[in-house]
Amino acid sequence: MIISITSIRLKSIWKFFKLSLFALQNTKQLQNSKGMLKFKKTGLGRLHYTLTVWETADDLKAYAYGNGSHKQFMSRSKEIASEIGTYTFESNEIPDWETAKKLLAEKGRFLTF
Repeated sequence: MIISITSIRLKSIWKFFKLSLFALQNTKQLQNSKGMLKFKKTGLGRLHYTLTVWETADDLKAYAYGNGSHKQFMSRSKEIASEIGTYTFESNEIPDWETAKKLLAEKGRFLTF
């Protein structure tokens, strides 16, 4: 399985409303994506996380970079985010949130705006 952990730190708490709109659109795209096995999210205030599980890396890439709401969000993310972090890896086990956040902090790539 391919595990992808993502974090987004909002520029302000007021950007949560725009994030929620993007999240609704992305969730619809996720539900229709080939190879998506599991999706979960958590967050509070300005810091939010997602974890997705995929059958293959190609399935993840098709979702992330294909034509859809996720690609649109990525191109507009700096409107609402001050930082975005990602970490993708292969595993036979889905990490709990504590482990996922630690992996992201230690091994993830971060973009700051």
